[in-house]
Amino acid sequence: MSEVRQKAALAKNAAAALNLLTTEQKNEALLRLADALISRQEEIIAANERDLSRGKENGTSSSLLDRLKLTPERIEGIAQGVREVVELPDPVGDVLETFDRPNGLHVVQKRVPLGVIGMIYEARPNVTVDAAALCLKTGNAVVLRGGSAALESNRAIVGIMRETLASSAMPPDALQLIEDPNRSSVDEMLKLNGLLDVVIPRGGASLIRNVVENATVPVIETGAGICHTYVDDTAQPAMAEAIAINAKVQRPSVCNSMETLLVHESFAKRHLAELAERFRERDVELRGDAASRELIPWAKAATDEDYATEYNDYILNVRVVKDLDEALDHIRRFGTMHSECIVTETAGHADRFLQEVDAAAVYHNASTRFTDGFEFGFGAEIGISTQKLHARGPMGLPALTSTKFIVTGSGQVRG
Repeated sequence: MSEVRQKAALAKNAAAALNLLTTEQKNEALLRLADALISRQEEIIAANERDLSRGKENGTSSSLLDRLKLTPERIEGIAQGVREVVELPDPVGDVLETFDRPNGLHVVQKRVPLGVIGMIYEARPNVTVDAAALCLKTGNAVVLRGGSAALESNRAIVGIMRETLASSAMPPDALQLIEDPNRSSVDEMLKLNGLLDVVIPRGGASLIRNVVENATVPVIETGAGICHTYVDDTAQPAMAEAIAINAKVQRPSVCNSMETLLVHESFAKRHLAELAERFRERDVELRGDAASRELIPWAKAATDEDYATEYNDYILNVRVVKDLDEALDHIRRFGTMHSECIVTETAGHADRFLQEVDAAAVYHNASTRFTDGFEFGFGAEIGISTQKLHARGPMGLPALTSTKFIVTGSGQVRG
């Protein structure tokens, strides 16, 4: 039996035991996990250094190395995310609806765990902890398959968490890590009907496309983030600058960072050259259309391929548009339904943008960087869904549940 099938089977068996745990038992186990991450952070950082060293040898970009890197401060933040999950209400068992039928049947609809979740993601070891905490809190077993770039970090983290679970009421087998770095292990997970109840991919466009196109297990699709900020003609210059800089520079390696800045032509004539200098001061490479390059002579020429690229790096596309309609057309063509922003003082333009843009999160006068489970008050998130079924946007605890109808009768039969 392969590693993938064996570990998925162990998780499937453990899922039944998870259903018997109380919220208090699950929370107590998660608090132990958070404490263990802090007390054993030296082991985690040592393993992470091995991943970083291998990444540098392989020529991994600085932005991807930043996503991979763990520090005491980042581990503290990860542990705090687990504690935040503990503080959140447990959705399992919530009664969504109750009603009586004319024939005397009493019907109750309750939230229940999904079962066994397969999580496929890339080089961010914090996702290992986020996914485990959210799944375990909602009574789901989880099979994790992280990227090979973070293999040593993930081994250390999951090893510590499994050891910690062994001293709690929660079965350690509810948490599994696939260590096989070959793509075949991902392909096998996608076909594990009967063992995995759902697969959630979290990463770049190619990973997500492979999962969506090849899985026979149900998929909750998290999307690539080609996010736009549109600066309208009535935007306040200082606000527009602050939002645009934050959306690109605050952490360019994540999916909710801005990849394209759309600027109304009248605002561009007055302010784009100065705004471009603010980006240059922060070592952001600009790629623009002909109109923007007239105002930013040092910018490179942007192609349709650039506008369709999620850089996750210090590279930004710029395009000058004649009005809101042209901005909306561009977003419809190149957006990935993740996060989109308009900066404007014209209420009608803001209303149109928020209504017409088809995305998981739309913003008026705020950075797209807020599309995040922690920022929305969900605690850690398992991903940001860009699909429209089951869950959309940052996925917190309720998104990891399904429902069950519990029907009580007194001997009724259907005629």
